[in-house]
Order: sequence, then structure tokens, then C-alpha cells
Amino acid sequence: MKHLILVATCALALVACSDPEAERQAQQAAAAAAQAQKETKADEVAKQYDTAVAAQEWERARIHGGSLLDVYKGTAAAARIEAGFADVKAKADEARDLRRMQALWQYNQIPVGTKGTQRSASIYGKERVDVDGSGPKPVQLVFRDHPEWKRHAYLVLQAGDFRCPGGCKVQVSVDGGTPRAMAAWRPDTDEAIAMFITDNAALWKLARQAKAISIEFPVKAGGTRTAVFETGGLDASQMPWK
Repeated sequence: MKHLILVATCALALVACSDPEAERQAQQAAAAAAQAQKETKADEVAKQYDTAVAAQEWERARIHGGSLLDVYKGTAAAARIEAGFADVKAKADEARDLRRMQALWQYNQIPVGTKGTQRSASIYGKERVDVDGSGPKPVQLVFRDHPEWKRHAYLVLQAGDFRCPGGCKVQVSVDGGTPRAMAAWRPDTDEAIAMFITDNAALWKLARQAKAISIEFPVKAGGTRTAVFETGGLDASQMPWK
């Protein structure tokens, strides 16, 4: 093959020396052949791009679209997808962010003797919170469905404590909106530093609908603290709640 290429190159050189017009035509023919090959490869990538878009697999579509616009720039396929590619990239970013938020949730199912199964869905706050001056620590939001204790929603601290004698209020806001007060209570136990939100059904509904909810709660150290939970990836089918 190398020998043939060498022979062809030499032949082209001989033609060029004797006929400049022939050289120009030969160069044009070579460029046209290279472009045709590039167009063919671009069409193959474009098919993969179109398939991904049709399936709403936006991250895969972004990969193929990026290849078209970078590697196969100047082809008809690249020109065709260029106008709509910004929208595909935006949807790919949303898909990646959703996948990230889905990974924030933990789901558990634990048998409770012969009485049924305890189910829970839990998530840690976006940032750690310093509740008592000992340094920032995780705050957890838990939704639990127990065959005996029924349904609950509660916050869990790893240090410090809530200030909620005889009941209190927390302020809950959705996606940075106006806060709403919700009743809460602290059980008389030292087994866990937990505070229950009375209207667990309303909080569950907010978690299902929101991308993020923030909960401001009173603490024994004085004042209030706020934890933000990125709830947008909640898989509601994991719990028997509506």
C-alpha cells in the first residue's frame, strides 16, 4: 500500500511539473474526496445523535453533538444540529443534576417481626450546620413509615439539641420561596437527637414537588439554624405515601 501511495505521489508530481492545471484539478479532487469521507462519518455520528435525542438521553446526545461540532465542523450534519444544540446541552445539565440529587437519597426497608416492614427515605443537608459551637455537622431529614408507629417526618442532629419544650415551630421554604410555619415537637428521649414535624404529609408533599427545601429550627444553644435539603431527586415510589 505504501508503495502504491509513493507511486501515485510521484505520478502526481510529474503531472504537476508538466501541467499546473492538472495539479489544481487533482488537488480539488483529493479535497472533495476527503470532504465526502468526512461527511459520511459525520452522518454516522448524526444518526447516533438523533437516536439519543429521540430517546431523551440528553447526556449521550451532548457527547455526539459535541463531536459533530468539534471533529466534523463544516459538514452538513454539523450545520443541521448546531441551532438546537444549546437546548440539548441545557437538558443534559439538568439530567446530570437530577442524577446527582437522586444519589443523595437513601432508602431502607426493614422487617418488623410479623407486623410488616418499616420503610424510610432519608437525606442529609446540602451543607453541615454548627448547632452548638462544636463545629459544622450533618443534619438529616428522615421520612419513616412503621407498621406500629405509623408515619413520621423528623430531623436528626449529631450534636447539640433542639429547643422545643412542649412543642415549637419550624420555618419551611420551598426553592427559596416564602417560609411557612409548621408545628414540630421533640420527643422526651435521649436515644436520638430528633425533632418531629407534625404535619408529615405536608412536608412529604413539599419534598416531592420541590428541588430544594430549607428548614429553620430552634436550638438549645440559642437562636435558630437552617438546613437545606436538595430533595429534587426523591423517588416517591420508595414509600407508600401519596
